[in-house]
Amino acid sequence: MIPVRTEENEIVVSVKDLSSKTYKMNFNEKVYGKIDRLEAMEQAVLKILNTERYNYQIYSWSYGIEISDLIGKPKNYVKVVIVERIKEALLQDERVIAVESFLFKDIDRRSLEVSFEVSTIFGDFKTQKVVLI
Repeated sequence: MIPVRTEENEIVVSVKDLSSKTYKMNFNEKVYGKIDRLEAMEQAVLKILNTERYNYQIYSWSYGIEISDLIGKPKNYVKVVIVERIKEALLQDERVIAVESFLFKDIDRRSLEVSFEVSTIFGDFKTQKVVLI
C-alpha cells in the first residue's frame, strides 16, 4: 500500500533586509572600523571597479569588471564599451538601482577618466574610474 497525503502544507517565506555593514578599508594602508549604508556602498563600488572579473577564484564570475581587454583599443571604442561594462558590473549588486550621467576626460593618450553617478537604495553618489587603454 502506498501512503497518500491528505493535508496540504503551507510554506511561509519571510524576506529580511540584510545589513550593508562592513569593515572600513583604507586601500593604501589598512582595515579599520566599520561603515554602513551609503559609505559602505561607495566602498563596494570601488572594490567592484578595481577587481578584474574572472581573475580571482575567491569571487564569483558575476563580481568585478572586465577592463584588461580594452588595453590598446581606440578611445572612441573604449568610451562606448566602458559605459556598458560599468553598468553591468555595478548592477550585479541588488542595492544598486541605476548607474548614469557618464562623463569622460582624457588624461593622456593611454588613460581615460570616467565619472558617473550611482543610485542605490541608500542614496546617490558620484564616483570615477581611471581606465588604462
